[in-house]
Amino acid sequence: MKVFEENNNIFKLLSEAVGEGIIVVNEKQTIVASNGAANSMFGYDINALMGETLNVLIPSKYHGSHQTHFKDFVVSNERRPMGKDLDLYGQRKDGSQFPIEVGLNTFQIYDNSYVMALIRDNTEREKSKEELNHWFNIFDESLNEIYVFNADTLLFLNVNHGARDNIGYTMKELRRMTPIDLLPDMNNAGYKELMEPLLNEDERKLVFETLHMRKDNSVYPVEVHLQISHIGEQNVGVAIILDITERSLYTENLERIVAERTEQLEKALMKEKELGELKTKFLSLVSHEFKTPLSSILTSTTLLGKYTESEQQDKRDKHIKTIKGKVKYLNNIINDFLSVERLETGKVNYSITTFPLSKVINEVVYDSNMLLKDGQEIVYPKNIDDILLEFDEKILVLILSNLIHNAIKYSPEHTKIDIRVTRKKDNLTIAIIDKGMGIPETDKKFIFDRYFRAGNALLTQGTGIGLSIVRRHLTNLGGSITFKSKENKGTTFTAQIPIKTPKSSL
Repeated sequence: MKVFEENNNIFKLLSEAVGEGIIVVNEKQTIVASNGAANSMFGYDINALMGETLNVLIPSKYHGSHQTHFKDFVVSNERRPMGKDLDLYGQRKDGSQFPIEVGLNTFQIYDNSYVMALIRDNTEREKSKEELNHWFNIFDESLNEIYVFNADTLLFLNVNHGARDNIGYTMKELRRMTPIDLLPDMNNAGYKELMEPLLNEDERKLVFETLHMRKDNSVYPVEVHLQISHIGEQNVGVAIILDITERSLYTENLERIVAERTEQLEKALMKEKELGELKTKFLSLVSHEFKTPLSSILTSTTLLGKYTESEQQDKRDKHIKTIKGKVKYLNNIINDFLSVERLETGKVNYSITTFPLSKVINEVVYDSNMLLKDGQEIVYPKNIDDILLEFDEKILVLILSNLIHNAIKYSPEHTKIDIRVTRKKDNLTIAIIDKGMGIPETDKKFIFDRYFRAGNALLTQGTGIGLSIVRRHLTNLGGSITFKSKENKGTTFTAQIPIKTPKSSL
């Protein structure tokens, strides 16, 4: 102690030039010297530590282990850091503790042994270490995939936990791999070319979409955020990978919805166009189909006024018959229009009853005979007397009347209209066969459209409604209708009718 006091000025001069704290203790661990950095570090005034034991600078919980370490050090008499691989802490005068790093050295003066401790305050370094650990945890625990690789060799340097979990590789495996091993659509040259703008500092970051491949060869869509960073003098690539599977599915679903909505809009526009065309056809139809019979009615009514004599009754009867026929024709047109309206609005109420097929055919043939042209003949079907149907009788009359009347209308004189009935297990097939003008090939796909009339039938009276009504009723009641036709050769319309109307059709 006395020796040190004598050389204190020299110690102070030398020690104050050192940035680290210096504490000198004797063999009894009594502090014999301290520099200004040590005093400041531990919160003591100048010379306040002189004569104190070293334990005042060590947290109490470490006192026991410190004694052992100190004795071992003095015995070994070698220069070395104290508490290697241990976290060391000092204690300030106010009792607060802080991390320190200590280097120890023994020396002798006049046969007295001393230990000099070079002390560094590690508070900032520990703080930096904590921050580094914090950022590393953020890196490793991120749900996004993060890949760090050498920008020259492309070998992976580090890959976070989320990425390793998703792709199925261990870090040991990844250190022998490059991003190319995970990108099925990319090769080495292409990837390096991709990175050129980053390495040349023309771009700070690149963002692109591609596919990533896992160890099991499954692929998934990703968005890559790629940039260049530095570790010392080394350029490293940092790739943050976002799994966009859900986004891709959402985009695909959105595209599908847009396509569906577009299709619906196109259909709606087409429907609107069709309605416009139907309106035009309807107005043309009304103008033509109503004007002609009304003109006949007006003419016959006018002529009736001229035949006043009793002997002119036959002429009056002729015009009255004409008027009745035209009124009936107009009434049928109106009924057709009403049928279309009811079918469109779903206001048709079917009445299903059981009746013999022969009753309906007899009624339809009887009425149709009144319309036959010169030499025309209706061939009655065979073997129908025992056929009973559960169907709407009035609708069946309407269906057969339309088909037979059309056959008469579009067939020439001296031809036959053949009705053929075939019974199968659950269905009845009724075919109406004529030798008329037939349907042009280009018109066949439109024949059941409302108001449509084949090009070779425009000069013949008709509304173009009947076949549309027939098909709608048959469809509603579980039946169907088809046809075969050859222009100038004839047409066969075939109605399939359920013998027992299914309840699901009502």
